[in-house]
Amino acid sequence: MPPLSRSSVVSALRSAGCVFAEDEAELILSTARTPDEVTAMVDRRAAGLPLEHVLGWAEFHGLRLAVEPGVFVPRRRTEFLVDQALAQGRNASLVVDLCCGSGAVGAALAAALDGAALHAADIDPAAVRCARRNLAAHGGRVHEGDLFDALPDDLRRRVDILVANVPYVPTDQVALLPSEARDHEPLVALDGGSDGLDVLRRVTAEAHRWLAPGGCLLVETSERQVPSAVEAFTRGGLDVRVAVSDELYANVLIGTRR
Repeated sequence: MPPLSRSSVVSALRSAGCVFAEDEAELILSTARTPDEVTAMVDRRAAGLPLEHVLGWAEFHGLRLAVEPGVFVPRRRTEFLVDQALAQGRNASLVVDLCCGSGAVGAALAAALDGAALHAADIDPAAVRCARRNLAAHGGRVHEGDLFDALPDDLRRRVDILVANVPYVPTDQVALLPSEARDHEPLVALDGGSDGLDVLRRVTAEAHRWLAPGGCLLVETSERQVPSAVEAFTRGGLDVRVAVSDELYANVLIGTRR
């Protein structure tokens, strides 16, 4: 079989419903090492796999990060979470990335901070394996387990920046997500419970036990959930403010240990 031309790749992707077929074709053609690999990638993308799973990587905050099949794909809006964390703690010495998925947030923070120790954790074994690949270059340690239970006890009251990109889609809305997410990403990374805030409440209830004096917890959520999320931060003993990016449709709550 002759190699697929750029125009044929674009045509195949467009026929499969890819809105940005031209851009995706360029990424596939620049990533594939052989003509057979191009064909396989186009077939997987046409079958509905997320582009990042097809490529094996995602661009996030200026980094190219490994994204394995079955692992949550980092969203561009989450770059705003990283920016807010950096604004809070340029001198941070200890960073923790909970619900780390591929480790994208932790990797972006480690790349921007000079010498900060990094720990990350996720309950999903596939995510942990992927995060270890992405954080190895930064000396990050990745732990498998449920939220804070996964972390070493000696991190208590020492964390300067605690980021938790928790799942926040309400259970009854998971089915409304694009098929790329609901069919190919782990449910545990999407489903936040009845109102989407179950995991957020667990994190805010315990964060004060891990934050250093003046340390910050940063969590992404939806605009509609902000009032309830603010209440959870306050109940957890954190002084909270909200940062909003209209461009990225991103809402980040920043809680500081009192």
